Amino acid sequence: MKKRTPALSLIAILVTVAIVFSACRKINEATELGGDLIPPIDNISTFETYLDVETDNKIFNDSTKVYYNDYLALGHIGNDPEFGATHADAYFNVSSIAYPYYPFINKDSAFIDSVVLSLSYNSYYGDTNSFQTLRVFEIDQMAGFNDTSLYKYNQADFQTTGGELGSKTFQIKKLKDSILHIRRGDTTKLANVIRIPLTNLLGQRFIGYDTTRTANGAYNNDSAFKKAFRGLAIKADNTGNALTYITPADPSKTSLIVYFRVTNKGIKDTISAEFTHRTQGQANIIKRTPNFGWATYLNNGIPNDNLVYLQSVPGSYTSIKIPGLDTFRNAVIHRAELVVTPLASTLEGIYSKPIGLFLDHINSNADTAFTFDVDMDVQAIQADFDYNFTSFGGGLRSDSTYRFKISKYVQDIITLKAPNHTLRLFAPVRAFVFSKRFNAISQMYISGQPAYGRVVLGGGNYAINPEKRMRLRIVYSKL
Repeated sequence: MKKRTPALSLIAILVTVAIVFSACRKINEATELGGDLIPPIDNISTFETYLDVETDNKIFNDSTKVYYNDYLALGHIGNDPEFGATHADAYFNVSSIAYPYYPFINKDSAFIDSVVLSLSYNSYYGDTNSFQTLRVFEIDQMAGFNDTSLYKYNQADFQTTGGELGSKTFQIKKLKDSILHIRRGDTTKLANVIRIPLTNLLGQRFIGYDTTRTANGAYNNDSAFKKAFRGLAIKADNTGNALTYITPADPSKTSLIVYFRVTNKGIKDTISAEFTHRTQGQANIIKRTPNFGWATYLNNGIPNDNLVYLQSVPGSYTSIKIPGLDTFRNAVIHRAELVVTPLASTLEGIYSKPIGLFLDHINSNADTAFTFDVDMDVQAIQADFDYNFTSFGGGLRSDSTYRFKISKYVQDIITLKAPNHTLRLFAPVRAFVFSKRFNAISQMYISGQPAYGRVVLGGGNYAINPEKRMRLRIVYSKL
């Protein structure tokens, strides 16, 4: 017996370590979102269960509008084998640097050298090896485009006037490369810039304006300039498989530049006049054409899909119902989290996942979206309605899942018989949801890039691997 005691002690130690390790693993698994520690699951006083959910793919008729400092998407994706096609065009106004000021110094001697539209390149989405062609047009005065309105991503196209002002074809992966820009007396290196040569006739037209209060006085004030030149439409050809993101509000790299020669006080010089995007007045029209798997699941008429197709705004969402909460016994909820798992999808190495996902819930009339304010960082919400990926969820975790903490929401359903709302999962630029706690609309920033990212998820009816099925995990104690 004495010889067996050390072995038995060793076994006891190993068992104890295993139990402790298992308990710690459970705690870590439960708290990676950043919440409080929960008691270990021992199936005596603390239990773990999973509730089935019902998922349904839907088009997201989003009302998000484009802000002055937003990135604008440009380009075309024609061969996404999971979601179909995406097309993005952009519109924005430009203005002179000062009023009343004539930027060409001497109208009688000014001579156009060249005209270039410079666009500040920020990032991309899709295949960087593809070539993209952008064409520039003038926005028609009667198009309804102005600098007092905010436009949605699903806004109708704005009418243009006249012919094409210029175009540029480029390979996206080369936009970060420095290019040597040589002009008389000035040599510079440029990177992260798209330079589109425009017709000299536009520059000649700008030379013809003046600072008077007449119809020709575009340089008298900003309103007069916009009456003479409403703005620029940048339209992408239906080629390529990527989107590029530009920043019109970056005056250091985005501007309409007119290079000209002029004689001033007997001295000949080669200089430039720049027109920049200085006020509100931009639109980003992004069109989705569902195809392949996404189109199939949008139109299958099945209320509980086994696959979920999420494409960032403007795109799609999935509605989520959790009927099991209506009959769940009264309990103390230590943790309730929606577990969402991405599945392998075709060309996911090129068409990457969204920057973040967002979860809200809607009432039975489907006319109000609510934030999970009781489960979010209260101080952040109270201060500026910020969104915290760490405490609530929405970022892709180290275990390749998205998880959303909705513990207090679930507790209210079980204990207080609060409404068991339908949830919405989507990938917005900004989310606008109502906060009951602060009686206000919350604007939460998720991603600064529209149409960036797509992902295929295991739905509530996914049967191939139950571990990847969307479900609600609950850790609770009985009452």
